[in-house]
Amino acid sequence: MCSADLALLQPHLESVSLGLKTHLEVAGSPIRTVYFFESGLGSVVGELRPGIEAEIGIIGCEGMTGSALIMGDDRSTHDCYVQLEARAFVIDAGLFTKALLTSPTLRSFLLRYVHYFHLQASFTALSNARMNIVDRLSRWLVMCDDRVDGNSFAITHEFLSVMLGVRRPGVTIALQTLEGQGLIRSMRGEVVILDRARLIALADGSYGRAEAEYARLVGKLH
Repeated sequence: MCSADLALLQPHLESVSLGLKTHLEVAGSPIRTVYFFESGLGSVVGELRPGIEAEIGIIGCEGMTGSALIMGDDRSTHDCYVQLEARAFVIDAGLFTKALLTSPTLRSFLLRYVHYFHLQASFTALSNARMNIVDRLSRWLVMCDDRVDGNSFAITHEFLSVMLGVRRPGVTIALQTLEGQGLIRSMRGEVVILDRARLIALADGSYGRAEAEYARLVGKLH
């Protein structure tokens, strides 16, 4: 983001802490606030019906909520909530929309981010359709590793089952498989990345292309 556009937003930004599972957007509801993540993770989650849901995309320090506003809508299509405790800069949706109308360069820059996010979501759909749980989990862990400090993060099997759209026993077996291969260490409520390169190899092409587009369109991801 150029300095002029940052200056346009900065007077209206407030730094906040976001607890686990804080809802940032609700499917079908007006968007009231836009969040620019500083740390932590957010998940955009689609739901077919109550209890049948899966993650569509991840937002971390590279990203933001409020994509619908950039595209000209005022309502969220999906739920978005905090996956790992986070800090973010927040801005009122009305003030954000006004800034988009004021600055074509801001809108253009953020449209590039939206394009990247749609590409990330398309690879999530592709991996869900064509890859096994172990390979999908490998991709997901590397994507989280891109967005958190250090090589470990807190996550439960229950949460992972939602993120991957699978049952908890499948998550447990997948974690045990990766741990048995020496790629991760899995403890109660925490995963430690031990071999990122081999996790990327297991992701088998589902990781890397969207991330390369982010670097081209927006900037370095990690």
